[in-house]
Amino acid sequence: MAKIDNKVASDIVGKKVAKAGRKLNGKGDDEVWGPSTNPATNLIIQDLILRAAGRLTRTSLEKGLLRRRYGGEHAKKIIENRSLVQTLLAYGATKYATRSIPGALLVGTAVLGKTLFDRSLSRAKSRRKGDEQLVDQAEE
Repeated sequence: MAKIDNKVASDIVGKKVAKAGRKLNGKGDDEVWGPSTNPATNLIIQDLILRAAGRLTRTSLEKGLLRRRYGGEHAKKIIENRSLVQTLLAYGATKYATRSIPGALLVGTAVLGKTLFDRSLSRAKSRRKGDEQLVDQAEE
């Protein structure tokens, strides 16, 4: 997670969520929300729900962004045919970028560098290259 004055951003947000929860439930309620009486089980359930919601949101947005240019069925195939390498690379870069400020700077610099490289090509050449990559991905 990114650190802010020796505090991890998730710690800061977590404290704010806990404070909001105390306001909603009263100060005496120290239970971890969930259907189980075991707080560890509830934490696992919450993690599954958040990960599923995040994945659903991410894939829906990606398909929506691609649908305008490539059509609905083609956009679906592009997203669903993402290779394991692409998935792991995106996951690894995201994990690295959210763990520290230097990680965020490194990943941000790499993304900026790739963007500047793409912009150094002619617009038509860059679009053609991207279209070819996505079409190949959809056909795999």
